Amino acid sequence: MKSVSKGGVLLQNNDKTITIYDIAKEAGVSASTVSRVLTNSANVRSEKKEKIMALIEKYNFKPNVMARGLADTKTHTIGILSADIRNPYYAAMFVACEKAAREAGYTAVLCNFLGDEDAEKKLLVSLQEQKVDAIIQFGGRVDDLVSKEEYVELVNQIMAKTPVVITGKLDGTRCHTVRIDSMQAMELLMDHLLELGHRRIALIGGDLDVLATFEKFQRYKQILNENHIDFDPRLVTDHGSYDFETAYRQTAQMLDDGVKMTAIIAINDFSAMGIMKCLTERGYHIPEDVSVVSYDNTYMAEMGIPPLTSVDYNYEEYGRKLIDTATALAEGRKVGRLRMVTPTLVVRQSSGACHERSVSYTHLRAHETEADL
Repeated sequence: MKSVSKGGVLLQNNDKTITIYDIAKEAGVSASTVSRVLTNSANVRSEKKEKIMALIEKYNFKPNVMARGLADTKTHTIGILSADIRNPYYAAMFVACEKAAREAGYTAVLCNFLGDEDAEKKLLVSLQEQKVDAIIQFGGRVDDLVSKEEYVELVNQIMAKTPVVITGKLDGTRCHTVRIDSMQAMELLMDHLLELGHRRIALIGGDLDVLATFEKFQRYKQILNENHIDFDPRLVTDHGSYDFETAYRQTAQMLDDGVKMTAIIAINDFSAMGIMKCLTERGYHIPEDVSVVSYDNTYMAEMGIPPLTSVDYNYEEYGRKLIDTATALAEGRKVGRLRMVTPTLVVRQSSGACHERSVSYTHLRAHETEADL
């Protein structure tokens, strides 16, 4: 049977016009599913895909770009709202998301609000106006320990049309969340340092109004208590930040105040660099005098002198879970409302045995166990 392709549909000699909707009807699927098969833009179950492909071959169906656009109104774009891409943590997050999005047949569009709350709100609205299929946000208001009512209301308005995935929390919304287990991340560092014999462990950097920092601080105190170590508030900075300069200044203040420590947990790799610079300038050797450990395991950790022990978040897995959640919501598929990412510890040369210890952590725990019996 002779056929002629025109306008994205197939014109056959019996004047029967085959459209994407005809393919969908015969296959028993939606037109958008046919479109996804044609553009290879998202996962479609193998049995459905085979059936659709057979019909496409049967009718020699070759839609043009305009026809595909009419059949599928989605943009196959995921909007990503980031606090500050200059932070290597956010850079690693975006790269992982971009890679996962590309593999799923989507394009990732990045917006940075650079810590500006007004810009954060405007960019959120702008992404929806660009008709992205879903929005992922990391940093900013979704990190707040106490969610701000105004931002919650805005996100709820956005979610009436566009799904939103976050890496923290927004009380009062039904956002889907993919986030790090912050308390387990603290456990990894504390267990590592305690096993090395450290008991005077400082915690430098971070703001306790931020959810993940608050959780880490609480777990830090719990672990001290579990190991019969008194909490010393002088070893903790309660209103810090996440940058090099602040960590440098806070470390210098602790040293000037005569606070004794054998190990320091930095809130991130940026802060760790400031801490290590301060210690080195004051004549301390790392890790012989003071061990330094951190969170995020960005490229900076390997560049440290010495290389930095840091908690890794498996960015590839993190990005894939974020994109999987976003695309599932965009395509109307069910997905868990909360998905956690399990951290791991990468041990390098910045952490070592405490030379002031009298008994090892292992011996201490064994003694505690015997005493409990």
